[in-house]
Amino acid sequence: MTERLAVDIGGTFVDAITFDRSTRNVTVEKASTTPAEPASGVVSSVEKVDATLEETEAFVHGTTLGLNAVLERTGATTGIITNEGFRDVYEIGRTSVERESMYDIRYQKPETLVDRRRRVGVPGRLDATGEEVDPLDAEAVREAATQLVEERGVEGIAICFLHSYRNPAHEREAARIVREAYPTVSVSISSDITREYREYERTSTAVMDAYIKPIFETYVDEVDEALSARGFDAPFFITRSGGGTLTADRATNAPVHTILSGPAGGLIGASHVGRETGRENLITVDVGGTSLDACVIEDGSPAVKYDSRLEHQPLQIPVYDIRTIGAGGGSIAWLDGELLKVGPQSAGADPGPVAYGQGGTEPTVTDAAVALGYVDPGDFLGGEMELDADGARGALEETLAEPLGSSVTAVSRGIFDVTLANTVGAIRELTIEKGLDPREFSMLSFGGAGPMLVPLLAREMGVEEVVVPTAPSVFSALGMLMADVVYDFSRTNIEALTDLEVSALESTFDALDAEAIETLTAEGFDAEAIDLEHTLEMRYLGQEHTVEVDANELESIADLGDRFEADHESRYGHTMDDPAEVVHQRVRAVGRNDKPPLEREQPVDVSPEPVGTRDAFCFAEGERTAFDVYDRDDLRAGAQLDGPAIVREPTTTIVFHSDQTATVDEYGQLVITGGDTA
Repeated sequence: MTERLAVDIGGTFVDAITFDRSTRNVTVEKASTTPAEPASGVVSSVEKVDATLEETEAFVHGTTLGLNAVLERTGATTGIITNEGFRDVYEIGRTSVERESMYDIRYQKPETLVDRRRRVGVPGRLDATGEEVDPLDAEAVREAATQLVEERGVEGIAICFLHSYRNPAHEREAARIVREAYPTVSVSISSDITREYREYERTSTAVMDAYIKPIFETYVDEVDEALSARGFDAPFFITRSGGGTLTADRATNAPVHTILSGPAGGLIGASHVGRETGRENLITVDVGGTSLDACVIEDGSPAVKYDSRLEHQPLQIPVYDIRTIGAGGGSIAWLDGELLKVGPQSAGADPGPVAYGQGGTEPTVTDAAVALGYVDPGDFLGGEMELDADGARGALEETLAEPLGSSVTAVSRGIFDVTLANTVGAIRELTIEKGLDPREFSMLSFGGAGPMLVPLLAREMGVEEVVVPTAPSVFSALGMLMADVVYDFSRTNIEALTDLEVSALESTFDALDAEAIETLTAEGFDAEAIDLEHTLEMRYLGQEHTVEVDANELESIADLGDRFEADHESRYGHTMDDPAEVVHQRVRAVGRNDKPPLEREQPVDVSPEPVGTRDAFCFAEGERTAFDVYDRDDLRAGAQLDGPAIVREPTTTIVFHSDQTATVDEYGQLVITGGDTA
């Protein structure tokens, strides 16, 4: 078997891609998302890409199912079993208020996923070292499970006890009791997901896992059964929120690790492309149908954080540091009085933008793109779908232009301006607020709407170049084909640096390494294909948050102290005289997979001929003008195109303006430069 298959579900389309390792051929296709039956969209995309499932050696999948369940509050009815006297930890949280609501006198704390009547405390206690103080009351656990399942109707139970990161025995025993009594109820225990301190964050993470586990298990089973019925009999992987993949079986055991798996695929691909092409500092901008995801890749690696949040709820798992805003092609433009706004509401796949002709009535970014001349109504998705341009312009006129006393072109430009302003704010959070200058990075643009919007974004931020990879609209799915199998292992061990010996750190790393190697070996990786990366989370005494420090090839405690101070100064601009301490030890285990190549082509000195022209709006000139139109398949390495121009592909449109120039590099990527307004 030589074929690898990947499928990425987005808000509007499902992207499928195959890679044949024997011929090195890559095939891509798109199918419509089916929100009511998400597994159907996956099967449709697989059939459309004509994958030979009997010859497929691995299937990699990225899904937003868990994320959508949380955002739309459609997950399982969930309960909590915790220590007696601590049932309210989950609701009390950190008593903090989000920055944007800090001075809002009308602020109300968001509702939790688990109300008080579905939270039960049971006797039993461990101390901070993991030693048992009071034994777990098994009968109380049974009674708690009975109350939650039979009286409260819960479908999933999260179990989180104090100090279980040190000793998971009580949590595992409680889980055994619950599963024995109610085998059909999903159980999530915090120590199976994270072995780090902070009881509130661990509880929230376990709750999120229990909330999505029943529907995730059902979905994965449906996809697996549908593919198996068509001849698939090979490993099934799900992309992880923090990079890499894990097997579908492990994903269903702890689905919270996949909650942001969709955007992760694009970052995996971007890292690979950046390393291969010598661009290790990138700002990735993925613009799909419902959202825009931005992330920074520095020195070849996307930023990973371990204290993320989803809708005000903390997640104590490794995730890529992504900023997501409601600014996709299907984002709805609307008026707040006389103020034009875009998103976060989206027309989604059903009914979709007005131009789709499927019943949509509210104008979107896609409708504005049609009105501005960027999208050819007769050539959408390679001609598979004809757009209703008159309907799009009519909705823009009636909903926005007439109330504002403006024109369709003016409000369409305004929609792009608002979208760009929202995006600039998100990227500044990732760069300027962390001491990074975005002008020192390249932008990598992908997603169905990315190549149309990101050249404008680069003009706005003074970024020197935008890179549009081959097949940008399915780049996240392509990234999934490049994904390695990755697992993270960690332990909390708070010790002052002056009290530590390197041998003690190495002992803990050895134990984590052994666990990591055992996991990857069981999945078929030999020693030569396994990489282990050691890091430490460190801080100064009295600080709350930590800095991640490279702990590979550690020579001495003094060496570790020097590394910490250098990283702290790089992150915060200063060091301190206070003593340093280690908080967490982490091991990231990577099982390397074969990856599709980036094919090179010798540059030729031939200027391509446009296939036509199109009247469209040029942001550089501030008016409509003639854009040259090119087919991307006609562009060879070394070709140079002067703006304003439109480069069309079957599944996306690349737009750059009169002060910008595009060059095709040796990898077939379109590199857009110019337009620096900074």
